[in-house]
Amino acid sequence: MKKIFFYFMVLSIPLLLGLAARQSARYGDLERELGRLEKTQQEWVENNKRLIAGISLLSSPDRIEHIARDELGMEKKRPEEVLLIHITGNGRE
Repeated sequence: MKKIFFYFMVLSIPLLLGLAARQSARYGDLERELGRLEKTQQEWVENNKRLIAGISLLSSPDRIEHIARDELGMEKKRPEEVLLIHITGNGRE
């Protein structure tokens, strides 16, 4: 019985060392993958910041007014030139 236990211990030590080495390698792979994903996430965040800044710039009222007036030949109407139409009901009555 002691011999079996001794052989079991002798054989299990390399097995456990192999498992520890495999876990260590796997941890390193996961750590590299995490670093890559964090870098990708940071790139996406920076790209989103640039896009949001672009949207803010392109949708500014001054820019829109400039394009409407200078490029499209449009002009603002005075309030008395605007006709408001109110429709009430659904038209089936």
